[in-house]
Amino acid sequence: MTLHLRRSLVTIGVVLSLVVGLLAIRAAAAWTAASAPLASAPVSVATLTDQLAGEQARSAQLQAQLDELTARSAELTAALEAAQGRIAADTLTAKELRARLAAARKKLASLTKSLAQASTVSLAATRVTTSATAPTHREHEGSDD
Repeated sequence: MTLHLRRSLVTIGVVLSLVVGLLAIRAAAAWTAASAPLASAPVSVATLTDQLAGEQARSAQLQAQLDELTARSAELTAALEAAQGRIAADTLTAKELRARLAAARKKLASLTKSLAQASTVSLAATRVTTSATAPTHREHEGSDD
């Protein structure tokens, strides 16, 4: 055989192999498509684009709500801190007022005791003075005659 004939036969064999390969691929594709048909049509690009736009709008709305909640949370945190500061200040004021009330009660008790003593002394002095200056009943009767 000549070189030329051998080259021709190899070329024909390669071409036939390629043709058989292509036919096998087409047959496998047809077989796969026949055995697994699509139950529903695939979603179109326009539908996917609309759904994406809707989800992006929803995402933006949720982000706005999240930002609003974050701002409210910051406000509540500030209010809570202010309330805690006020409670601390009120606690100190209450302690001071309790101390002042205790001192005032002591002073009141002391004044009450002093008033009671003064009242007792005054009452005793009034009795002594009244009994010393008051005429007796007998003296009064004798002076009328």
